[in-house]
Amino acid sequence: MIMQNKLTLYNTLTRKKELFQPLNPPFTGLYVCGPTVYGDAHLGHARPAITFDLVFRYLQHMGYKVRYVRNITDVGHLENDEQESGEDKIAKKARLEKLEPMEVVQYYTNRYHEDIDQLNVIRPSIEPRASGHIIEQIEMVKQILDAGYAYESNGSVYFDVEKYNKDFRYGKLSGRVIEEMIANTRELEGQEEKKSNVDFALWKKANPSHIMQWPSPWSNGFPGWHLECSVMSKKYLGEIFDIHGGGMDLMFPHHECEIAQSNAATGKEAVQYWMHNNMITINGQKMGKSLGNFITLREF
Repeated sequence: MIMQNKLTLYNTLTRKKELFQPLNPPFTGLYVCGPTVYGDAHLGHARPAITFDLVFRYLQHMGYKVRYVRNITDVGHLENDEQESGEDKIAKKARLEKLEPMEVVQYYTNRYHEDIDQLNVIRPSIEPRASGHIIEQIEMVKQILDAGYAYESNGSVYFDVEKYNKDFRYGKLSGRVIEEMIANTRELEGQEEKKSNVDFALWKKANPSHIMQWPSPWSNGFPGWHLECSVMSKKYLGEIFDIHGGGMDLMFPHHECEIAQSNAATGKEAVQYWMHNNMITINGQKMGKSLGNFITLREF
């Protein structure tokens, strides 16, 4: 029985507070971007875990049957997010520690669960891993290629942002303007195979020394970081679902690219309500593993 009280959410996409109306009541789908597991969870990871735990609990309190999906990123997240350059974060940790990448993943996933459990956060309904959905990711790349919004170059596949922008609008979540992005993007080493520097990878060809790679129609390689969330949200919540959450730092490029991929693959707007939690900061700077300015939950 749905209770009569109403829920109003701030939708990042429209920049407005909106009355929450699920697509298929009493069922509700919630997808939240989870951690890249190459180090211990810190206070910054606690913020989305607690924020969306409250959303999850309140939706249940209202009487909804909620499927809460929070992914584990275990492949494809390179050191430099925006430029898609550098080593895979997990592969680098594995190389430094002389371990198998999946050993690193399992170790830090276990510790993440232990730490988040200490915060009394309910675990999600489904916690899929990117590496367990390579086949589905390859299929979505094929869909985007067939729709004409991607191109293959030297064994890698890139999303054609300028072509997509003519039919849809790239930048509608983050407020970025594509002409300004193109004007302000500097030439970077290793970007020559892209038509434009604003294009992003759907599939990356791996060099022989890259530990984590899979066969595909284009090359032995690995999926782009943004692709996993489009694929796993679609698999477990459908082509259109209710709420997508994550940290504000993921709004661009991660969530912007997710919107583009899903629109290109299905022709549909995948998410009804986009929700973003703010950052935990130290001395005005975002707390992050890559910045080295974090306090782990174990220390806390």
